[in-house]
Amino acid sequence: MDEKKREKLEKKIIEALKTVYDPEIPVNVYDLGLIYNISITEEIVFIDMTLTAPTCPIAENIVADVATQVRKVPGIPKVEVNLVWEPMWNQDMLSEAAKLQLGIF
Repeated sequence: MDEKKREKLEKKIIEALKTVYDPEIPVNVYDLGLIYNISITEEIVFIDMTLTAPTCPIAENIVADVATQVRKVPGIPKVEVNLVWEPMWNQDMLSEAAKLQLGIF
């Protein structure tokens, strides 16, 4: 896959990720800083992500939602979402938009 195609696909994946929300926080998973890595090949998209807390009661739902939304992007054959805990998530990982939305300055 050439670089332009990969970049275009990554933008569409990010748009899809921005439709997934943690129900307890009114900010999407991408702007929350929960997405650590997106790796795209011809056959599969790998996403490394975390959650705001290891004890999140709906962790499976959020991971499943991420995979479902990314699969909807045209040109994505397969998605694998890996839940990782290092580095631990913290508020510094929030995007500027998320900080403004949550009133964190």
